[in-house]
Amino acid sequence: MSLLRGIVAIFLIICVTIAVCIPLFSMAIIALLLPGAAGRHWRRWMEVWLYAWTGFNKWLFHVMRISEIDVDWPQIDEMSTNKWYLVISNHRSWADILVLQTVLWNRVPQIKFFTKEQLIWIPFIGVGMYVLGFPYVKRATKDQIARNPDLKGADRDSIRSACTRFRFYPSTLLNFIEGTRFTHEKHGRQRNNYRNLLNPKIGGLSYVVAEMGTTLHRLIDITIIYPGGVPTFWEFLQGKCRRVLVYVDAPDLPARIRSERDEREQRRMLAQWIEERWRDKDERMTRVVGTIRAA
Repeated sequence: MSLLRGIVAIFLIICVTIAVCIPLFSMAIIALLLPGAAGRHWRRWMEVWLYAWTGFNKWLFHVMRISEIDVDWPQIDEMSTNKWYLVISNHRSWADILVLQTVLWNRVPQIKFFTKEQLIWIPFIGVGMYVLGFPYVKRATKDQIARNPDLKGADRDSIRSACTRFRFYPSTLLNFIEGTRFTHEKHGRQRNNYRNLLNPKIGGLSYVVAEMGTTLHRLIDITIIYPGGVPTFWEFLQGKCRRVLVYVDAPDLPARIRSERDEREQRRMLAQWIEERWRDKDERMTRVVGTIRAA
C-alpha cells in the first residue's frame, strides 16, 4: 500500500507540475517582452500558478493521507497575503519544502527560497523556479573563491537582484540558515552548542535584511520535528512519516536591526539575535523529543 501511495503521489505531482509550467513559461516570455511596470505586473500574475501548484500538493496530502501535520502557530490570524515576510527554519529533509508550503499556503504570500544553482537543471521545476524569481546561489567554497575571486560577491548580487523584484509585490522569502540538511555526521564535524541543529549561517539572511529591512513585516521562525524519525522525500510520499510537528513563531524584526545603516554592525546584531532564537529552538526540540521518547 505504501509503495502504491508513493507511486500515485509522485505521478500526480509530476503531471500537475508539467500542467502548471506550460502556461507559466508562456507568461514568462510575455513578461520579458513587456516594458517596465507592465512586465512587473505580469510577473505578479505568474504567482497564480505557484499558488495553484502548492494548493494542489496540500490537497493531495490530505486526500491521500500522506502525513498528519500538527501546527502550533499562536499568531496565525495576524498573518496576511498582502505583506512581506522572511522565513527561517531548521532543515532535516527534502520533505521540509512540502511541509512548509502546506503550512504557509494562503496564510502568507507564496514562499520562495534560496536555491542551489545546480537545481536549475531539474526538468520543468528548475526553470519554473527561475522565472518565478527564486534566488539561485552558487555557494562557492573558500578554495573556489581563491581560484576565482569573482565568485565572492556572486550570491550577494543574486540575492540583491531578487530582493529588488520582491519589493514590487508582497513576497515571502525562505532561508534554511543551516545551509544544508542536518545529519549527525555534519553535526559531529561542527563545533557548536546545539544538540539538534547545525550552526546558523547569517550571510544570505543579512543581505535580505539589508535590502528589505524596512519592507519586511515580520520574521517567521519555524521548527520542524519528525517524531517517528526523519524521512527521505520518497518515504514521505509513501506515507511512512505519519506525523510532523511544526512550531511557528512570528516575531517582529527588532527596530535597531532594521534601521542600522552600517552593514557590518547590522550583520553582527542580526547574528546575535538569530543565535538567541537558535538556542531557544534547540531547547524546544530537545524538550519535545524527550517528551515523545518518554511517552
